[in-house]
Parts: sequence; C-alpha cells; structure tokens
Amino acid sequence: MSLLNNPTYIEDITYITKQELPWDKLTGKSFLISGATGLIGSCLIDALTALNKEKNLGIKVYAIGRNRDKIAARFDAGTVTPVQQDVNKPFSDEIKSVKADYVLHLASNTHPMQYSTDPIGTIMTNLIGLNNMLEISEGAERFLFASSVEIYGENRGDVERFDESYLGYIDCNTARAGYPEGKRAGEALCQSYISQKGMDIVIPRLSRTYGPTMLQSDTKAISQFIKKGVAAEDIVLKSEGTQLFSYSYVADAVTGLLYVLLLGENGGAYNIADEESDITLRDLAAIIADYAGKKVIFELPDATEAAGYSKATKAILDSAKLKKLGWRAGYDMKKGLTRTIDVLKAINA
Repeated sequence: MSLLNNPTYIEDITYITKQELPWDKLTGKSFLISGATGLIGSCLIDALTALNKEKNLGIKVYAIGRNRDKIAARFDAGTVTPVQQDVNKPFSDEIKSVKADYVLHLASNTHPMQYSTDPIGTIMTNLIGLNNMLEISEGAERFLFASSVEIYGENRGDVERFDESYLGYIDCNTARAGYPEGKRAGEALCQSYISQKGMDIVIPRLSRTYGPTMLQSDTKAISQFIKKGVAAEDIVLKSEGTQLFSYSYVADAVTGLLYVLLLGENGGAYNIADEESDITLRDLAAIIADYAGKKVIFELPDATEAAGYSKATKAILDSAKLKKLGWRAGYDMKKGLTRTIDVLKAINA
C-alpha cells in the first residue's frame, strides 16, 4: 500500500484541510517549496493538493528537490511541478522564472548523521540556500523560513520552557553547532531582508518532528526508535534517556506552519509544540517498545553518531504565542507514535 492510499495518512491530511483557516487567501496562489520530499515538506504538499481537490482553490506548487524524477513520482502532477535544484548552488533559469506568491524554505539537514558527516552542508543550507531563496522572492506575498527548537541551545536552569524571546546558549566552537547556529543566522538574515528590502517573512520554530513521512535515512533518536518498532525489534537507547524534549506529530507541525503562514505577523517567530508531547527519551522509547511488544535496551553510540548528537538535556517549548493565532495540536505523543508505526508497517508490508 502506498502512503497516499493509506487510510490513516488520509485522515491526517483531512485533519489539516479541516482547520479553520482563511483558505480563501490561497485561491489562485502559487507556492515555491524547498525540501519538498522531506518529512514536513511532503506532508504539506499533500495537504495543499488535497485542498485543491476539496475546495477547488487553483493552487500551484513548485516543488524543489535534487531529483526531479523523485519529486514527480511522489506528488500529484495536477498540482505539483517538479523543480530540480540544489539550493546551495547557483539557481537555474527555471527556478528564477518562477514567480511564486508564497515561498517556503524547508530544506535542511535535520538529523545527527548529517550534522556529523556534512557539517558544511548543514550550515550552508541555512545560509547560502536561504539567501538564494530570498533573492528570488522579493515579489512574493510572504516568505516562510522553517527554524528550529535548536536555536535555543541548552537549558541552563533559568527557565522551564523556551518562549520566543529566550536568547539561548550554544557553544559555537564545535562542528555540531552548524545546525543551531545556521538556523540562528538564518533568522537574522530574514530580519535583514525585512529591514533592507521590505519583505514579508515569518519564522516558525519547529520542535522535534516525526511522522509517517519520515525518511528512512533519518538518524534522529525518535526515528531510529520508530524504525525498530515497525520492524518489531527491541528499541535501542544510546543514553540514559533522561533528556526531556518537545515533539510534534507531522500533521500538527504542518498545521502550525499554515497558521504562521496565513495569520502570523511579519517578522514574527512562533514555536510549534504542545505540552501533551513533552516527553523524556526513555518514556518515548517505552511507548514504542510496549506497542511493538518488545523491550528497551541500552547501547553506547559510536564516535560518528555521538558527534552529531545534541548536548541539550532539556528543551521544551512554550507555544502560547502560536495558540493565540488559534492553533491547537490534535495528536498527543502516544497517538502520534502509534499512527506512525501503523502507517509505516502498512506501506512496508
């Protein structure tokens, strides 16, 4: 069974399209989206495709990725036009000719193995890639830059939750810092374009996100746990598991993006998270192990893996600002995890 034919995933897409948002703003609009085949980008494009069919909005999506055939095979040709482009390299005439109403920069290295094996690409996608996207978007109605909880760095005990005004602490003198510092510099770059070129830009800050659109290459702890759960294997925990983080199911992350895109204020940053999905790694692993009928085992990471891991032990987000726009999460941790495992089992069968 393919993902797009899976009843549970279809429910997720319907959940997104049933949000009480001003969908009329999207009538006849075009989107240019980097990171189109990633965890969040693919779910977002599936939702935009569904909106087209349900509401006849006439949306057009230009989906950017490094492999045109992969994009074409993944999405509906009636809504989506594949655009082959590495965002870190000079843009082709094809992409420069696209005059989109909404531009979303979702491309990023987003998991530990990429951080440790490609630290240059990790930081440059949030600098050069972002700048390339901004340069071709001056005429757009709105630009969205997907940032991250990691911009807050370590919790040093001075706050319980990070709100959007928290400044954070990051040791920039490490290769692992390329991801959080790249996101921080990317946010500053967005503010520069607002100030200097009068652009309209919003910045959602995503918590750790998971769901059935996750890539098989993803090496985040939660992704590794899920893959073990799908395979009905013991869950391998490579620490004591006391780290406390905020998570978001992908459908909630996408609704959060859409609330920020359609209702957020220019220049505003918004945390996307829900307190019902704040959980320690140990408890997260236990939910998956219990659902799979397996157990949690402990194993030390190798040097390459360890180099990509965050040193943060507590990073939970305050989402009050986003909730003021009307957003609410629809999936708690257990519901999101079990849905993810069920969908992946079905499409891998």
